[in-house]
This record gives sequence, C-alpha cells and structure tokens, in this order.
Amino acid sequence: MTHYEDDARFAAALDRILLLTVMLNDDMNRGLAADGLTPSRTSLLWTLRRIGPCPQKAIAAAMKISPRTVTGLVDGLVATGFVTREPSPADRRAVLVTFTGKGTAAVDSLIEQQREFGRQLFATMPPERLAGLEAGLDDVLATLHALGLRSPF
Repeated sequence: MTHYEDDARFAAALDRILLLTVMLNDDMNRGLAADGLTPSRTSLLWTLRRIGPCPQKAIAAAMKISPRTVTGLVDGLVATGFVTREPSPADRRAVLVTFTGKGTAAVDSLIEQQREFGRQLFATMPPERLAGLEAGLDDVLATLHALGLRSPF
C-alpha cells in the first residue's frame, strides 16, 4: 500500500470509530435521561458502586475531578433521590455519600441493560471476529493512553 492508501484507510477506520462513538453516546444519553440521570451523575454512581459509601473528597479523588464538581453532582443526585448524605458511624465529623434504594436499583438496572446490550451487539459475531475486535480496541486504547489521553476509570 502507498502512503496515500494507508492514510485513506486510517481515515476510514477513524470515521467508523467516530460514528460508533456518536451513536453510542446518543443512545446512552437518551437512556440515562429516561431514568432521570446524566452521564456525569451516572459516572459518580458507578464510582460509588466501586468504592462504597464514602466522603465526597474520596469520590473526587477516585473520579479525578474537583471536590466542588462532586458537590454539584451529589446535590443533584440527592435532589432526585439516588443518594443521601449520611453521618459516618466511624467519624462524627464526616459525611458519607450513600445509595438510596432508588440509587441501588438504578445501578443494578444499568448493569443489566449493559449486559443485554452487549449480548445484542456481540452474541451473533463469530468468536474469532470478536477476539479480533477486542484486540484491535485494546491497541487503540493503548495508543490513546500513550498519547496522554486519560481514562475516566
């Protein structure tokens, strides 16, 4: 292949990734909005699921965002009934962000929706093609990390 043919092929591959990103992002935003969530608030819920009830400062560190940003996200999640702020049993000065029943149910539902969507996307794909897709995506992600892009997880 010539340099020009390589560039055209690389551009076409990037176009596919960009289209995939836009389609998945649009689908995610519609689904989250139907549940009364935003991507940022959902990211906080995923973080809280991973690290458990904790002070907002710990959430900010885990998410690599400012404590002020976390305060706004938690305020929104408290107002919509997904989390509460509870006194820490170990330190009376500390306040823990904790799931409500609604928050736990929402995260459980998101996990199941993600599993089902994965089945819809990949169940009929031949195993060797899926393995190739996974390997290719791993390569792309490694390159993005090497270029200095940060992962939200």
